[in-house]
Amino acid sequence: MANLPDSLFGESSSAEPTTAPEPVISHPPHTDLSNVSVHELILALNHAHTRERALQLLSQCRFFVFSLQNRSMCDNLAVLIWHSFGTMFTLLKEIMEVYHLLSKPDLTEKASTRVCHALALLQCVASHPETRMPFMKAKIPLYLYPFLNTTIKEKPHEYLRLTSLGVIGALVKVDDKEVIYFLLKTEIVPYCLRCMDVGKGLSKTVATFIVQKILMNEEGLRYCCIIADRFFAITRALETMMERLSEEPSQRLLKHIVRCYLKLSESPRACLGLGRLLPRMLNDSAFTDLLRDDPTVMSSFKQLLRNVHENRLRDNESKQGNPKTG
Repeated sequence: MANLPDSLFGESSSAEPTTAPEPVISHPPHTDLSNVSVHELILALNHAHTRERALQLLSQCRFFVFSLQNRSMCDNLAVLIWHSFGTMFTLLKEIMEVYHLLSKPDLTEKASTRVCHALALLQCVASHPETRMPFMKAKIPLYLYPFLNTTIKEKPHEYLRLTSLGVIGALVKVDDKEVIYFLLKTEIVPYCLRCMDVGKGLSKTVATFIVQKILMNEEGLRYCCIIADRFFAITRALETMMERLSEEPSQRLLKHIVRCYLKLSESPRACLGLGRLLPRMLNDSAFTDLLRDDPTVMSSFKQLLRNVHENRLRDNESKQGNPKTG
């Protein structure tokens, strides 16, 4: 970024300057940003007049046809965003400006879309191997939690919910213990459970995916099973989604639900509870038919049933092996 021009909008002169350069215009005129470089779009974020358009174009960066140079810059967009002066501050400012509307139904789709563009850039940073850990250690995900905590189901709130979940999903997609430990410390599970309850189909799917990735970690599984209320909250959320699947079938969501149950069944204590709490509808042909196209998930489903059955047998044998004394 050291070779960037001082301004996107001033014309450079080939002659050597004889006087001090003029200050950057604080309110640049309206300019079409459709064909400017990625570097210039990042600079345009610094100006209130061009910020909204720059957010839109940068968030869609991967979908544009660029020159070879710009394509390379798009591949490193996360690095440019993270290291360019003031850019992360600008994105966080965009996010925080709608906090006061989250408890109200009058959040507009335009305002929500603008914030979603900022969140998409955060997802880009969360996905990149060079910026993922600094992003997490700076505790940037905490700025997203207000969007996950809202219970309003209107479209503008749902857009924010889904896009915020996408950022967290990008963090957990790569199996990294540090990421899971960080998320557990920040109580991400209750926020995901809320999204599983109030969110629409795609939000439910991403939130369940995040819980699944947490359960796949040894510490995450222990966290979810060590306290009875926490375990019951998770199984209640999974069962509620199962019930709603009868109205809106979703193969992707059902796959994540099965994988969550399977990971829970690998904890002896949780598996004992699943013997009583596993939804009967999991044996319904309407649900198993959704899994038949995916042998891996069908195998997970069968393993889940085996785990619960075998754990129940062991528990019965243990009780029978300890006769009453009298």
